[in-house]
Amino acid sequence: MILGPKKLLQLVKIKQLVEGLAERELRTPEGAGFDLRLGELYEFDGGKAFLGETERETPKLKLKIKYQKSKINKITIKPGEFYIAVTIEKVNTPLDITINFKPRTTTFRSGLFVRTGNVAPGYCGKLTFAIKNEGPLPVTLEMGCRIVHAQFYRVEGGGTQYKGQWQGGRVTTRKREKQV
Repeated sequence: MILGPKKLLQLVKIKQLVEGLAERELRTPEGAGFDLRLGELYEFDGGKAFLGETERETPKLKLKIKYQKSKINKITIKPGEFYIAVTIEKVNTPLDITINFKPRTTTFRSGLFVRTGNVAPGYCGKLTFAIKNEGPLPVTLEMGCRIVHAQFYRVEGGGTQYKGQWQGGRVTTRKREKQV
């Protein structure tokens, strides 16, 4: 079951479900969740990727641009460019909730595709996903723009605690590491 804005706002107040929400989301959330904003963009900076049965390694990343309150920062993403994105908001996901993402329609109408994963129960931190310009035209983004819609689902029977190394919102590995 998707949790609606009324219940979500209660959880924001009582359990700090989402920290750093925009005033718009706190006053008049739209749809069945919250729109989250673009806080940081990272580009690949060498290294390699390895996804093994028990070990993982992700490429090195370099911060390209970051949201700064009261300052307008923009980036133009050219066709074919790929970035790792991080939200401004942080989540504190209880064991009976999971979060899934949907791209905002203006995102894909502009040629940008957002690649997301699932947020496991018990995860706390900023959220990371990928953005790629798969359209034919450059797209300019202002840091802090609403980029993805988060929907919160109740997990019947409760979930199990997230135990992965991404807890807290880090964006890459430092070296090859054993999976927890």
